[in-house]
Amino acid sequence: MGKHILLIQGHPDAGQRHLCHALEEAYARGATAAGHEVRRIDVATLDFPLLRSQHEWEQGELPPNLASAQDAIKWAEHLVLFFPLWLGDMPALLKGFLEQVARPGFAFSREAPNPLAAKGLTGRSARVVVTMGMPATVYRWYFRAHSLKSLERNILGFVGISPVHETLIGMVADMAPEPAKKWLTRLEKLGGRGD
Repeated sequence: MGKHILLIQGHPDAGQRHLCHALEEAYARGATAAGHEVRRIDVATLDFPLLRSQHEWEQGELPPNLASAQDAIKWAEHLVLFFPLWLGDMPALLKGFLEQVARPGFAFSREAPNPLAAKGLTGRSARVVVTMGMPATVYRWYFRAHSLKSLERNILGFVGISPVHETLIGMVADMAPEPAKKWLTRLEKLGGRGD
């Protein structure tokens, strides 16, 4: 029996296709061919405000058009996030989306005295697929993949999503067709495995 897999496209440019979109398509192709059920969220097509205070995050209303995103996250057994590295981190639009959907009462319990023990999204795994202009080894070893580690620890791990696996794809600006094809094949295989 296949997994419930949610693909979250975090590239903020909805006006044209990028490598992130092709990677998502390849993953989805492999997943559906293997019998997994796939749902998708394209963050760039959603209209939502940025949160501006802790009170708004804790007590404010979830924008109505993000309720279906929370439902999809709750439904999923495995999440795959795709995004380009911008200024060393995920694009602001994706961060804003995660801040909106990962609210108290959904991502973790409001009532628990220790929020570390009140994770609301346990039982889910994730993969983070990041494209970047620099070599992936430079990001991982010289920059210590600091923003990726923050996403894994302070967002995904905080709400109980574990394990989290990474796919880092560097030098995308000048990538020739043959290496790009190899990455697409790799993502299709990951989708087939539901990984």
